[in-house]
Amino acid sequence: MLLSSWGYSQVTDTIVPIDTLPPLRPDYTWKKLAKGIDLIETDAPKRSIVGDSKLTILKIDPNAFDFHLITATEYKTKKTVCEWADTFAFNVVMNAGMYELSNGLINRGYMKTHQHFNNRNFNPAYKAMIAMHPVDSLNPKFDILDLHCESWESVNRHYHTYAQGMRMIDCNGEPLGWNKRNQSCSMLVAALDHENNLYYIFSRSPYTHNEMIRFMLDFPFELNNAIYLEGGPETSLYVSIGDTVLEKLGSYVSVTYPTDENTQFWRLPNVIGLKAK
Repeated sequence: MLLSSWGYSQVTDTIVPIDTLPPLRPDYTWKKLAKGIDLIETDAPKRSIVGDSKLTILKIDPNAFDFHLITATEYKTKKTVCEWADTFAFNVVMNAGMYELSNGLINRGYMKTHQHFNNRNFNPAYKAMIAMHPVDSLNPKFDILDLHCESWESVNRHYHTYAQGMRMIDCNGEPLGWNKRNQSCSMLVAALDHENNLYYIFSRSPYTHNEMIRFMLDFPFELNNAIYLEGGPETSLYVSIGDTVLEKLGSYVSVTYPTDENTQFWRLPNVIGLKAK
């Protein structure tokens, strides 16, 4: 049962009144991990019904990394983000997007990397597109395209690699209302700023999509072109760079997986891997 005045405490493993817990204190101070990558780990602006109510935020300069889209249809296997990192010597690995649970391999939207197609079918309901490996130097090496602001027909030959998903913030920094699915879940989101820095925002504690959109709009740095990558126990973020190792895994989905007990990374079919230059 989800009650707004009660929450689950990981410390005590009990249901406790939220107003008896200590106040949240968001602190958006960046910690430098290595060249081109910075980290914030902070309280969220609002307490979740489950867990520690923390946000993990990565800021990445795309020019400091090489980007790779790895798919199970090309490599004939699924692995955890740690295993994908070990296989390809990646420094950062995360979900490339939501995949069809019925087959466990195919992205729910269009996905290709160079000549390999994971899913040839363009999903007209998904209006965000990750783009990597530009055809020429006129385009940034990593982008998140808003297909309401520029048509798919106008951009689909600018890059060699694409992964389609759902928008959360549009190209003008305006929020998208998620009215069809009012569920709370662990979550991973990617977004850009006006200097084309890349951000990954992770929360294990569940929030609704609209709550996460509001959090991003209230950050002291302005984001646009936010794309939803994954929610629930499949949600994965792994970082190993310099002296830092981060292992962030999701769990909770209201109704379908209402538990905070997931303790291991799930094997994923499709991931984005970053390798420091």
